[in-house]
Amino acid sequence: MPLNLKHIELPAFRLKSGKVQEISVSYQVFGRALHTAPIILMNHALTGNSSVTDWWSELVGDDKVIDTKQVTVLAFDIPGNGYDGNIDHLIFNYQDWTLFDVGAAFAKALQLLNISFIELGIGGSLGGALLWEMMAQQPELFGTIVPIAADWKATDWVIACCHIQELILSTSSKPVELARQHAMTFYRSPQGLQSKFRRGKDASSFKVQKWLDFHGIELNKRFSLPAYRLLNQLLASADTVGNHGEDIAAIIAMSQTVIELIAIDSDGFFVAHEDRRTFDLLKREKDINYHEISSVHGHDAFLIEHDQVKEILSGIIQNRLPKSSKIACNKIRWLKSA
Repeated sequence: MPLNLKHIELPAFRLKSGKVQEISVSYQVFGRALHTAPIILMNHALTGNSSVTDWWSELVGDDKVIDTKQVTVLAFDIPGNGYDGNIDHLIFNYQDWTLFDVGAAFAKALQLLNISFIELGIGGSLGGALLWEMMAQQPELFGTIVPIAADWKATDWVIACCHIQELILSTSSKPVELARQHAMTFYRSPQGLQSKFRRGKDASSFKVQKWLDFHGIELNKRFSLPAYRLLNQLLASADTVGNHGEDIAAIIAMSQTVIELIAIDSDGFFVAHEDRRTFDLLKREKDINYHEISSVHGHDAFLIEHDQVKEILSGIIQNRLPKSSKIACNKIRWLKSA
């Protein structure tokens, strides 16, 4: 467990289903202290965690595109992901949970941290879907959100993939290993696997088979079955419109948040076409931009194509974060909310 990990206890947290339970939200802060600089909230993906300077080390840190000398980076762990090592105390039916509940838990945590405004929210995959949900729940929370390889809803394709994942997790003798192997086939692309392996073989097996075996074994070392089942359930539950009873245009009309969509042209999971549709639907009414990463690597390209991600995020940060000369003025606003 990282030394930097802190906890916020929510002793009577009510789920959307009406059930009440005790949960803990763990989090980390990197860079400037809270309430002294612009805040960037970073939401992790399904198998990620709050240690963003580890899994996105190419982009987050001192003098990097997300410069921890200039900003405060805040990252929560999705409750139940097990990163704090205490998953056993989260005794709940994972099927009771939806992404709405995670957004509500984060809202409570932010309130207890005296945070009422976040300059920039960034999230990849599940973390990006969570940004949409958080914006819908708190229309005035964000200045800008950047959902990457994500969507405001789980499409039929995403639901189908998650359904098969759940079947593997429920029936396999090696549930986490085999679910991870299956997931890697839609996190990457056919073209990416072909360019990486070219039907290469070692002894009697193909290299791609050994690669899948490796990823399954490695995830099993650091991720528990209860955590995987919960996070997979959350991914399938992404439904901003269903949670808030309006169409997406009506929901985002309640907020002044700027939306910077980042899609991947070869993404076979949260497909780029859906982000293009969202952009076309909202561009006449909303401050929204569309960016596209070109890659053969599929969905995971946001963790691989560092140069392209840096270029896109650099432009967004340049345009959307307050310049250093404004930090003192913005600090007054944050202190007033504290």
